Amino acid sequence: MSLAYNPTVARLTYRALLGRKRAMILFCLPVLLIAISVAVRALTGADDQVAADVLGGFALATMVPLIGVIAGTGAIGPEIDDGSVVYLLSKPVKRPTIIFTKLIVAIGVTMAFSAVPTFIAGMILNGNGQQVAVAYTIAALVASIAYAALFLLLGTITKHAVVFGLVYALVWETLFGSLVEGARTLSVQQWALALAEKVAGNDLVKSDVGLPAAIVLLAAVTAGATWYAGQKLRSLTLAGDD
Repeated sequence: MSLAYNPTVARLTYRALLGRKRAMILFCLPVLLIAISVAVRALTGADDQVAADVLGGFALATMVPLIGVIAGTGAIGPEIDDGSVVYLLSKPVKRPTIIFTKLIVAIGVTMAFSAVPTFIAGMILNGNGQQVAVAYTIAALVASIAYAALFLLLGTITKHAVVFGLVYALVWETLFGSLVEGARTLSVQQWALALAEKVAGNDLVKSDVGLPAAIVLLAAVTAGATWYAGQKLRSLTLAGDD
């Protein structure tokens, strides 16, 4: 699949994602994380374990996947739902280029609204003691890539992408991915934590997935979801042409 970045598609996607309503939703979770971090720091002081608990339990387990849902599905889902994607598909732009461009935009938005607040929260909580802030920021950056690809794919295959995305983010990642041992291996959160564990190099950050396996799974899921989204968009074009 030939990939290229199209500035016009990117501009339209940014405009759609950062419109007034969606931008307000995107800002809510980062603001909440920072507010919680300020309150926790005021109550407990600089505590490395508490910082890891907040960043792992709220930032990585809840905020990052939810922002990924908003950015990933919002990059293409609304255009398919309202039929405006037909206008985009009528332009001389290759379908893989459309998907790749939208993925880059979705990744950028997810990173901006998740990794940056995670780092700020980590600095507030313990000033990056034992590399906790940096470790979880890297985890958020890596997870943003996989989440954006997964939820962009959802946006191309179902009109209920947001619902399925929320179920995945809140039930699988937040609940099963944190509590059920077998499910952790198939969790983007755990794959990202494997890199964070390597960066931190201490017992504060732990993953149930080894680093080599995590890297392979992250790459495979991102590439696979991107490829399949391109195929689905291609078939959507053919259906429209028929």
